Amino acid sequence: MAAMQLAGSIVSLAGSLFLFLGALGVLRMPDIYNRMQAGTKATTLGSIMTLVGIGIYRPEWLPQTLILAGFVLMTNPLSSHALARAAHAARIPLAAGTVVDRLREDEDAAGVAGHKAAENAPAAGAGLNDGEAP
Repeated sequence: MAAMQLAGSIVSLAGSLFLFLGALGVLRMPDIYNRMQAGTKATTLGSIMTLVGIGIYRPEWLPQTLILAGFVLMTNPLSSHALARAAHAARIPLAAGTVVDRLREDEDAAGVAGHKAAENAPAAGAGLNDGEAP
């Protein structure tokens, strides 16, 4: 039993490390899209490892923690994708070093209505990626 508790503690600690690294990535990345990617990938893995670690530590809770981990695995990437698409649609600018915008290229190729006209308009949410109010 002590070995199970030790294993659960180690897995939970590793999950906490991923959660910390995700928070660090959110602070360090240059724009909202990179922050979202860092936050989503690291927190998905960190949350799952923390939940599984708790399940290993307390075996009677393992089924519930696996259900929660499955929910996190399904919803976290989907919600992040939806937020990124909404940010792109709101014309939040990319970081200065970004050289490729495949979504914009696809929209230009498909002739999305209003896309060309909106290029000359001021970006909605401009300045949000550097902590300024709109």
